[in-house]
Amino acid sequence: MLLNLVKIFLPMIVALLIGLFITPTATHFFYKYKMWKKYSRNESANIDFQKIHNEKDELNTPRIGGIIIWVSILFSTLIFYFISILFPGEITEKINFLSKNQTLILLLVLLFGSLLGLWDDLMQIYGTGKIAKDDKSWRKWKAFLVLFISFLIGLWFYYKLGMVSINIPFGGEIYLGILIIPFFIIVALATFSGGVIDGIDGLSGGVLSSIFAAYSVIAYTNNQIDIAAFCAVITGAILAFLWFNIPPARFYMGETGMIGLTITLATIAFLTDSVLVLPIVAMPLVISSASVILQIFSKKLRRGKKIFKLAPIHHHFEAIGWPSYKVTMRFWILSVAFSIIGIILAVISK
Repeated sequence: MLLNLVKIFLPMIVALLIGLFITPTATHFFYKYKMWKKYSRNESANIDFQKIHNEKDELNTPRIGGIIIWVSILFSTLIFYFISILFPGEITEKINFLSKNQTLILLLVLLFGSLLGLWDDLMQIYGTGKIAKDDKSWRKWKAFLVLFISFLIGLWFYYKLGMVSINIPFGGEIYLGILIIPFFIIVALATFSGGVIDGIDGLSGGVLSSIFAAYSVIAYTNNQIDIAAFCAVITGAILAFLWFNIPPARFYMGETGMIGLTITLATIAFLTDSVLVLPIVAMPLVISSASVILQIFSKKLRRGKKIFKLAPIHHHFEAIGWPSYKVTMRFWILSVAFSIIGIILAVISK
């Protein structure tokens, strides 16, 4: 048991330290090459958004800070893997958490999604026209690419792992068969849509660190120690990012962080057989995504009438007078609370 805890917390600390170590160099690089958006969201936003939005910060703050997260995760994972290869022994092999049956797919999903997000970020930094402005047509293409990645992961679940059912808390299992593939696609797209929470300094980092920490605990209670360690490493890397992302942010997470993390989160939820607990653990993401959906439907069905002054909902709270730091910290509190509730449900329902 003690060695399992070391296997979880030691890589987490290493990922945190790597992130803190590489960030100054990365930040210098980001600013040297002016890796921020060319166009402000104010150009197409309403007056309420313009009042709360700091255009100067958006156009002068790098948007690819998520690189720090996935690079820290990659380095930490490879360090413990190569230690087990170069210095074979019971302890070194035990603390290596890169395994074919648990975490290799997670690392590949994270890297593939992150590189897709990096490409999107670079298009908005160096591109022109609609791509640089991240218009609706480009966002649809981005969603399609996420759908395609999710389809491949769903195929892997069904054909490689033989996953055909999902656990229902307090209610056994429900058989899906090949429908597990479209179900995973839906969950992945829904989780990806929660990426709209990346809109205030420190908000996404604090929320996502709580979520992945919760899944580390859930995986540990399932005796999926490698997954627990991988989730802990992600948590450590996000905390390193958050150290520099709290107000005033030195950089934003960008799609290179958000796409990789959200798709990986959906994959972890399936691998830990706790997908129906995911909406509880990730409630802040659900709330943010739902607020956007409700706002769109309200405007279409009620002749332009809105439910919120702004969507996502964290911008609504800013629009009604809450300071951004107050919104962020209250979301952090909610995230921790729902993460604990999700852990309890996942543990006692099995």
